[in-house]
Amino acid sequence: MEESDPSRPTREAAEAAVRTLLRWAGDDPAREGLLDTPARVVRAYEEYFSGYAQDPEEVLLRTFEEVDGYDEVVILRGIRFESHCEHHMAPIIGKAHVAYLPDRRVVGISKLARLVDTYAKRLQIQEKMTAQIANAIDTVLKPRGVAVVIEAAHQCMTARGAHKPGTVMVTSRMLGSFRDDPATRREFLALIGSPSSGSCS
Repeated sequence: MEESDPSRPTREAAEAAVRTLLRWAGDDPAREGLLDTPARVVRAYEEYFSGYAQDPEEVLLRTFEEVDGYDEVVILRGIRFESHCEHHMAPIIGKAHVAYLPDRRVVGISKLARLVDTYAKRLQIQEKMTAQIANAIDTVLKPRGVAVVIEAAHQCMTARGAHKPGTVMVTSRMLGSFRDDPATRREFLALIGSPSSGSCS
């Protein structure tokens, strides 16, 4: 992440904040094992939250029109992602299934995976992330329909609080034909398999 925003804390301030949290937790940031921890945490945050520096709509801008009339569903299934809960900053680990019904234009499949990562690498709640992915595809590609299903395990629930390991949350967003046509929706759900009876690993 670039530090071009004058209102944004400096890297030094961020590292100092990590040292404060280490002291608050009861440890000594000056001891040998923790000396480099503040810098490591800041570098990790740059990776965890790199989605803030990316424009989701730009990811989808390059499309292809030479599809020889292909107009059936396009699905990218099982896109693994790591995100962080905006309430506890705990990891959310899961997979996304993304589909759309093209209307003359298609997008490279890697762009769908990048779109998921762009939203995942921000502080999130799963419901909002599901809607954001679907809405971005709908806005840029203007397809006949969009469907997004996300299955994820939330460490804020499995490693703290309720302590319910193995619990998976499933969210969906259906637009256009996927919302209006039960047969299209059933086809999508059949193609991705039944969410979720297993692990999100």
